[in-house]
Amino acid sequence: MLPTVAIVGRPNVGKSTLFNRLVGKKLALVDDQPGVTRDRREGEAHLLGLDFTIIDTAGYEDEDAQSLPGRMRLQTEAAVDSADVALFVIDSRAGITPLDEEIARWLRSGDIPVVLLANKAEGRAGDDGVMEAFSLGLGEPVPFSAEHGQGLADLFQALLPHIDREEEEEEPETEEDSESAPLKLAIVGRPNAGKSTLINRLLGENRLLTGPEAGITRDSIAVDWTWTDPDGNDRPVRLIDTAGMRKRAKVQDKLEKLAVSDGLNAVNFAEVVVLLLDATRGLEAQDLRIADKVLEEGRALVIGLNKWDTVENGSALYQGIKQALSDGLAQVRGVPIMTVSGATGKGLDDLIRVAFETRTAWSQRVSTGILNRWFERALEANPPPAPGGKRIKLRYITQNKTRPPTFVLFGTRLDELPESYRRYLVNGIRRELGFGAVPVRLTLRSAKNPYANK
Repeated sequence: MLPTVAIVGRPNVGKSTLFNRLVGKKLALVDDQPGVTRDRREGEAHLLGLDFTIIDTAGYEDEDAQSLPGRMRLQTEAAVDSADVALFVIDSRAGITPLDEEIARWLRSGDIPVVLLANKAEGRAGDDGVMEAFSLGLGEPVPFSAEHGQGLADLFQALLPHIDREEEEEEPETEEDSESAPLKLAIVGRPNAGKSTLINRLLGENRLLTGPEAGITRDSIAVDWTWTDPDGNDRPVRLIDTAGMRKRAKVQDKLEKLAVSDGLNAVNFAEVVVLLLDATRGLEAQDLRIADKVLEEGRALVIGLNKWDTVENGSALYQGIKQALSDGLAQVRGVPIMTVSGATGKGLDDLIRVAFETRTAWSQRVSTGILNRWFERALEANPPPAPGGKRIKLRYITQNKTRPPTFVLFGTRLDELPESYRRYLVNGIRRELGFGAVPVRLTLRSAKNPYANK
């Protein structure tokens, strides 16, 4: 396990910019307005050869614990409790504020080592704030600019005494498609479908911020977890919580646009995506748009009907949603539909089991021999059409990729092959070769005619 560093500070001092600087990627959402970050977010940081886990937290605010800012503060306090060192960030240009002083008192009362970082210290505008930071009683501040990357060497020297660098290095994962590799599972859906509540129930702790307010989650938050299957085997899972996705026309707020974009980006990194529906609201057009986007990205899809414990006349509702999905997702029939409750935990083991089974289908490769024997039977049962009286010749098929399963069909005059026949082949691959409802891609490749330009 890598040592852990938690970034803390009041809103809008540059914590998420610092987080992105240390992980080397724009993982956390950044904006000029305060309070963008709400959940704590983890990443693997690299600082001049020093490797550690960095945690970005919400801006620390002095509010009632039951309010949204108050619940955000509890998330920050939990992050600091689990860290090896706290990185307390102040805005050197704004100087020390009463809230900075309160955070300093809280940190001084604990046992965790603290490194004081005076951010936005580029140029000379932050000099007074750096000097003023000595008054916080946390030692010498490190002048820094997260925006421009200035002060990295000084930060390295400040963190080094608090981080044990002799931990054993993990063996790198060599086979991405190995069954033993963590399942990358993203939870997506409309706002207030219960995504964060469901993940908290799986984890057995209030790891993610939840509440009655819609749209609490903004960043896509990845959490590592271990699921114990029915045979008693421990299976690693990387759970990815995402922001609620509303209809595009309703998304006017800049931050919500960033959050939805971040959620769609998380889909690209997932293997299996659970589209979580609020069963009390049924299936809406936006759910089908999200599902279509997941399938378009080639990700395996599972539908979760959440809040099932509160549903009346469940059988009719289930059949109605099943039929609507079948009509709305004609390109992939038979997507697994699981009834679950994030509040009680009912059905969650079955949901994870199906997610693992779906990944197995999404990752499998069929030998060329088996594939072409199926292909011959498919052509015999339903020969390709002959538009204009000229036959379309389909010669052979091969699988050139997994995750998602991708096949290449070779033949002549394939530009005239009807879409209905392509669907016939794709549905046959799914049904008869064990791919189930995962997205299957089929590309067509014709041999070049050497006389075409003569």
